[in-house]
Amino acid sequence: MPQYQAVKGTRDIFPEEAARWKYVEGVVDALASLYGFSEIRIPVFEYTELFRRGIGSTTDIVGKEMFTFQPDPKGRSLTLRPEMTAGVMRAALQHNLLASAPVHKLYYTGELFRKERPQAGRQRQFSQFGAELLGVSSPAAVAEVITMMMEVFRSLGLQGLKLRINSLGDTDDRLRYRCALQDYFSPFHDILDDASKERLEKNPLRILDSKNPALQELIVGAPKLYDYLNPASVQDFEKVLYYLDERNIAYEIDYRLVRGLDYYCNTAFEVTSSELGAQDAIGGGGRYDGLARELGSSVDVAASGFAVGMERLLITMEKQGLFDALTPQCPLVYVVVQQQDLADHALQITCRLRNAAIKTEIDLAARSMKAQMREANRIKASYALFVGTTEKATGLYALKNLSTSEQTMLSLEALLEFLCEPTANGQLQS
Repeated sequence: MPQYQAVKGTRDIFPEEAARWKYVEGVVDALASLYGFSEIRIPVFEYTELFRRGIGSTTDIVGKEMFTFQPDPKGRSLTLRPEMTAGVMRAALQHNLLASAPVHKLYYTGELFRKERPQAGRQRQFSQFGAELLGVSSPAAVAEVITMMMEVFRSLGLQGLKLRINSLGDTDDRLRYRCALQDYFSPFHDILDDASKERLEKNPLRILDSKNPALQELIVGAPKLYDYLNPASVQDFEKVLYYLDERNIAYEIDYRLVRGLDYYCNTAFEVTSSELGAQDAIGGGGRYDGLARELGSSVDVAASGFAVGMERLLITMEKQGLFDALTPQCPLVYVVVQQQDLADHALQITCRLRNAAIKTEIDLAARSMKAQMREANRIKASYALFVGTTEKATGLYALKNLSTSEQTMLSLEALLEFLCEPTANGQLQS
């Protein structure tokens, strides 16, 4: 066994899998552009207080899952980012982004870090893509981010996903509901697990997130948040549903859905896949108008957004066979060096081909012609281009179609013209 291995909860991604990541990221980039979102990149670590205030000190993320350290010369605690929204809002506030325009549409792809028990689709270092719409959080804005997220899934060909949605109401709604939950769960204190007992005092809404099978029947009987919404919150939520209906986006109202972060208000949503087992959430988001004030802003900043876990998305796509037709990027030409004293000349030819945007590979290990041909076939090159004494003397190079075994002699200019043609993967004409 090697002396060094990847840290538990991290993993290596090799070229074949990396191609899948790039494919998904390309779809995300294209749709983000279509919807008018521009990319933002933020630091991989922030001051710990940002997450304590932004995410909420009673959440599992802040309480149990953050990678925190203190290298700061002034003794301030730093944390590897466990999520992106708080950092994006911090960046917007720090640089006074909304002064340049009232609305900003931002998206990202990035690495995050949480101290979780590693399992399929749940690593300690993981990736997300997401979008944040800052400056407006009307029902139309919430529907906009949901629509964009679902369009990513549709464009990738995913089937069987379920969009669950709920309203968390405003601050007063949640305060009334918090009291109702405490009244409901308190008589059952003795049967609650330790995590739920702690949540009962600090944030009883978190009990609804419990995955403990022994508590599910009790949770099902809990009061519904929807019954504690004021008329304005109900109207806001119904308008979001109206927009989704207009766009033929199927959804299921889930009155137990509260999401795992404290900054959400009004609409919250989550997308699940039956391909993922118990940890079935593939992405989600919602509205978070109060986050800016929690981070020290003198005014609220209307906002909504979503995030999708890349690892879970890729697992779902693989199980649904959506990568089967993904064509590997094989080289068009493999330059075969017949005599090693011509290696420099062969490299010049290779550079000419690459300068013409022709994907070309060449042996750099001084292997035999037989070994070079084996390599050309292994990497599925379309053509072998032979460079030998005769070719250099005459200026005519043998080009062999590795699928049909047809071969012809071409000048370098004719070779470039042929390989640049859209039909270059067709039959060679003698």
